[in-house]
Amino acid sequence: MDAIWEHLDPVIEHLAACDLNDAEATKASLTEKFGDMSVLQALCTEHLDELCPREAGTTRFGRLAKDRNGFSVDTVLSAGRGMKHTHPAGEINFCFAFSGSPTFDGDPPGWVVYGPGTTHPANVEGGAMFMIYFLPEGKIEWHRD
Repeated sequence: MDAIWEHLDPVIEHLAACDLNDAEATKASLTEKFGDMSVLQALCTEHLDELCPREAGTTRFGRLAKDRNGFSVDTVLSAGRGMKHTHPAGEINFCFAFSGSPTFDGDPPGWVVYGPGTTHPANVEGGAMFMIYFLPEGKIEWHRD
């Protein structure tokens, strides 16, 4: 897991300086600075069982950190629709294709950023997507509908 944190800690440091109210600028800065993080993708694939030990339907998931320098860090492998939720402080996702040609809420693999107050159902179509998501202060509100 130390090798994974070697890739994630610089992301968290970068995110601390980002304004999530400008999701597009945050996405552009992450893409420019970190790109597709192919080494991290390989590590996540190799350590899938450790990273996503829980399962519900078409989704596997796990928690890497409840608080890592102000962000919770979670992992998800999904091939379907997730539970609707709201991001009080925003959400940053690093996504890569695990199988097929998946999209995450219509976005291709890469960085997907949601600003504060946004809501979505976390929908994966066209295959399976592996995601690492960062929540400022770990804030998330789940909806049961």
